[in-house]
Amino acid sequence: MIYSVSTNSLSPTDTMFMSSAYSTPNLYCNEVADEVMSPNADLICDRDVEHATLDFLSYDDSFIISLFDSEIDQMRELESLPHVRGDSGLISARKDAVNWVLKVHACYRFRPETAYLSVNYLDRFLSSQSLPQQGGRGWPLQLLSVACLALAAKMEETSVPLLLDLQVKEPKFLFKPKTVQRMELLVMANLKWRLRMTTPFDFVPYFISKLSCLGSPLNDYSQAFSRASDLIISTCRVMDFLDCPPSAIAAAAVLCATDQNVDHRELGYFHKRVSKTQSSCWPLKSGPDDKDKRKKEPAV
Repeated sequence: MIYSVSTNSLSPTDTMFMSSAYSTPNLYCNEVADEVMSPNADLICDRDVEHATLDFLSYDDSFIISLFDSEIDQMRELESLPHVRGDSGLISARKDAVNWVLKVHACYRFRPETAYLSVNYLDRFLSSQSLPQQGGRGWPLQLLSVACLALAAKMEETSVPLLLDLQVKEPKFLFKPKTVQRMELLVMANLKWRLRMTTPFDFVPYFISKLSCLGSPLNDYSQAFSRASDLIISTCRVMDFLDCPPSAIAAAAVLCATDQNVDHRELGYFHKRVSKTQSSCWPLKSGPDDKDKRKKEPAV
């Protein structure tokens, strides 16, 4: 059964959660139905991969160092998540929320960064804000999921579905656009308006460029990027990966996706951390040919 939730029927506790202090200003463009999806979505995806293919050759050490520095600050924002990990009910609810986000992500064929950012926003919000006690498995987390996905889509996509159209794939609750917009503001306020984050996808081109056994640059790169992206998205479902910085997830995903080794000298002190993360990535690979690979972790 699908319930339609509006702020008119909220309890006093829930009203505090959706405080009127976060009333919606005119921050949003009018939604136009014919702009839900681009008819050239496939071409856009292809251009993204090709653009990244050309860009990874121009990566320099100073840029990578700046990415490493930024991810250190990001990891501090998730240090207060242990209270979430200690709540088995909330862990289960988070799993359902992430699964729903990824279903919608696949339905609209969003960029992989959109999925990762959606879950990043959700986890960072949960680390700083408690949901209403009675709603940990209900509408508050569903509303949070919709808001986080909408924000991530606005950050990454060229065309964003209407807020009602975004609520597909059998959600348990439906929310009016005004309600979702208010929740978006609450999320942004809790995240201190820091929506542009360093993600594993920022590192993937760099690590692929370090591989020594690629043949045709464009074809091999595209395949490696696609496989690594699938693995990175899969890590969103597992809370243990919250302890891993984006760079380690990226390097481990690239290694697992390509069955390649990276020269120790290229990673330095980073080698041990990547090796540990890679061992966690192997179980996320799917397919009959991967069973034997899981038994023996490749050298890093």
